[in-house]
Amino acid sequence: MKRRFIFKILPVITAVMLLSGCASSADQHKKSTQAGSTPLAQNTSTEKNSGNVSENSDLLKGVSHFVNSTIRIEGDKVIYFDPISIDGEPHDADIIFVTHTHDDHYSIGDIQKIMKDGTILVVTNDGVQTAQDAKIKNVMGVVPNKEYQADGIKFKTVPAYNIDNPYHPKDSGWVGYIVNMNNKSYYIAGDTDIINEMKGIKADVAFLPVGGTYTMDASQAAQAAKIIGPKVAVPIHFGYAAGSREDAEKFINLLDKSISGVILQK
Repeated sequence: MKRRFIFKILPVITAVMLLSGCASSADQHKKSTQAGSTPLAQNTSTEKNSGNVSENSDLLKGVSHFVNSTIRIEGDKVIYFDPISIDGEPHDADIIFVTHTHDDHYSIGDIQKIMKDGTILVVTNDGVQTAQDAKIKNVMGVVPNKEYQADGIKFKTVPAYNIDNPYHPKDSGWVGYIVNMNNKSYYIAGDTDIINEMKGIKADVAFLPVGGTYTMDASQAAQAAKIIGPKVAVPIHFGYAAGSREDAEKFINLLDKSISGVILQK
């Protein structure tokens, strides 16, 4: 009789233990997600790395990578780079940086979704008239190899161009940006190949295109990262105009071991 009772109660005990374990795991997942969240954490995911990401994780606090080369950094100010395919109308940008005027980087409609009163649009000189025609008030035209300041944020322009294909000629005057904010320096490369000017670039975080065709491919981008020597390298410009997530993962795997590599785009 006792044995029968034990056999009947064992499945109940097992079920309770399983349910309890599931609840505990869900709880832990929730806590761990909350602990690592940022204001836009639902739009970002941290993936493979080389080097020690944990030591440098603070460098990506407030940083999100969305479509193609669209980057948002929140800190002393809210700044965007090359905003396209913006969801909703957040109207939260203090400064918007545009690397060049191709329509997968320069979208007036998306810029208007994130603008608010006083937003400054920083764009290469060939994009100034387009912005003014759209009634954008605070427009700053830039050229390569200059230092600027916008709304208290210091930044420098660096050239961005192709060596062996015609998509991004050097004489177009298109740029990448080195921006200093939050006591950190961020290099957003724009659409570029490996170029000699990279030898003079110093930044804590480098956002590098990896998709190939119009820019560096994953292998070349890893070489560029080694030249620049950032603490953290983030792949961009994949899965939209060119390349795929596999290119981003290849880039991470090819990085020099001294550089932490993080994929932010889902």
